[in-house]
Amino acid sequence: MRSGAKVAIVGGVFAVVAGGVGYGAYNVLTTLNDADDGSGARTTSAEVRTGPVTEAEIDDVSKRFLDAWAKGDATVASQLTTNATEAEPVLAGYRDEAHVSRAVITPGAAVGTKVPYTVKATVSFGGQSKPWSYASELTVVRGQTTGRPLVDWKPVVIHPELTAGASLKTKEASSPSIEAVDHDGKVLTREKYPSLGPILDTLREKYGAKAGGTAGIETVIESAEAGGPDKTLVTLSEGRPGRLRTTLDANAQAAAEIAVKKYNQASVVAIRPSTGAIRAVANNPADGFNAAFLGKQAPGSTMKIVTAATLIEKGLTSANQRIECPPTAMYMGRTFKNLDDFSIPDGTLTTSFARSCNTAFIKLIDDTKDDAALAKEARDVFGIGLDWQTGVATFDGSVPEATGGEAAAQYIGQGTIQMNALNVASITATAKNGTFHQPIIVDPDLDGRPIARAARSLSPSVSQQLTNMMRQTASWGTGKAAMASVGGDRGAKTGSAEVDGQATSNSWFTGFSNDLAAAAVVQSGGHGGDAAGPVVAAVLRAGS
Repeated sequence: MRSGAKVAIVGGVFAVVAGGVGYGAYNVLTTLNDADDGSGARTTSAEVRTGPVTEAEIDDVSKRFLDAWAKGDATVASQLTTNATEAEPVLAGYRDEAHVSRAVITPGAAVGTKVPYTVKATVSFGGQSKPWSYASELTVVRGQTTGRPLVDWKPVVIHPELTAGASLKTKEASSPSIEAVDHDGKVLTREKYPSLGPILDTLREKYGAKAGGTAGIETVIESAEAGGPDKTLVTLSEGRPGRLRTTLDANAQAAAEIAVKKYNQASVVAIRPSTGAIRAVANNPADGFNAAFLGKQAPGSTMKIVTAATLIEKGLTSANQRIECPPTAMYMGRTFKNLDDFSIPDGTLTTSFARSCNTAFIKLIDDTKDDAALAKEARDVFGIGLDWQTGVATFDGSVPEATGGEAAAQYIGQGTIQMNALNVASITATAKNGTFHQPIIVDPDLDGRPIARAARSLSPSVSQQLTNMMRQTASWGTGKAAMASVGGDRGAKTGSAEVDGQATSNSWFTGFSNDLAAAAVVQSGGHGGDAAGPVVAAVLRAGS
């Protein structure tokens, strides 16, 4: 690309200039059949070139593509890509649907086969105009059948956040903007709390009109999914935002945002056990997939909260009853062991829970005489797998019925069980409160949505035994180090979950302090107390 080359949109007519002098007119129709490698040699359709694209070809085809796009000629520009059928409507929509009236596109120096460029545009719609700037890049490849150099078509060629099936549009907003506030009225923004970005988009889409706002005019990426939230890129006119109160707590949210940044892949959720109110949710990466609510991973030994409840409710053991914890245990042809093959001579259920002994739980499976016991307990008491209506999209956990060795793996949180930080925080909240309160992030009275309810509560005795075992875990067990800085009535459970293809297990940790329960998972974080533990502790300190 020539130094200083710019593509300009002037009054809706696109022209290319370099150093103030226009390029000569390209015979773009000729290039559809014949290719010029920049050296003056032409390649006809009978002479299909092979091998990597050359620097000259990269320079030539990128200029031709940008020139055609700049002139608003979507047909010609699309024919210079690897997928004209998909490219043409997107290129045409840039002017006709995104309503870009002026733009300067400045290419940078090619890096290998990639040509970066920046866009400084003006969007005009409904009597409103606003500047719009961003950067993207294109990649030049050799056509598989023609041998011609072509722009490798992906929607990100037009905008870096544009995905397949989505579209750029400037329009009256599909829903009014919102001013989201926490339970005390403190304003929540994606700039201050990045993890809330996807959640705020969804809340706006669902509750913007109900919050009393009026719609403005925006340039957006319209979701490819029916009913999915738009992503706002440019706001031409604000409209009037509606005020939406959430259950979040600004202090806990701030602590959660900071805590997850210490790890490459981490998420955390905090819930109020007495009500189910979600107090904090954070992810790293932040403004993308909401793993805290939508993730699906084995929760490791944090599942022993549900397992212990199952065994106690069936009368097979109790918190202070002595149970065996050998180094290894076999069940249905599968061998299970404890970390470093430790054992606990003459220990109790509390001891095995606090030190996270796997074999103690495995050895009691036969006595349940019910392959579905764990799945029933998870669903009927802890609400796992019910249709949660939090106010935003969530995965509500899964504990499938299993038999044999697979059932044994489930008892220690492995195998086919799938959870996320929201699910595990809710399990701890249920253990602490005794009754499942479905997590919520906005009041259900706002839209009359139904709230999931578990079939039954824990008995006061079982709830007390579970929370006492968690208190011991936080006091002298595997959660001691992480919970040392947390005050009040506190309890914890650690977990490590092995994942195929990972050298290091995922780190899980859940705990409570007074009327706040939290859970975190750190991918490849190792033992539960090592990575996820400090994340939970930070949120509990801030919110309790």
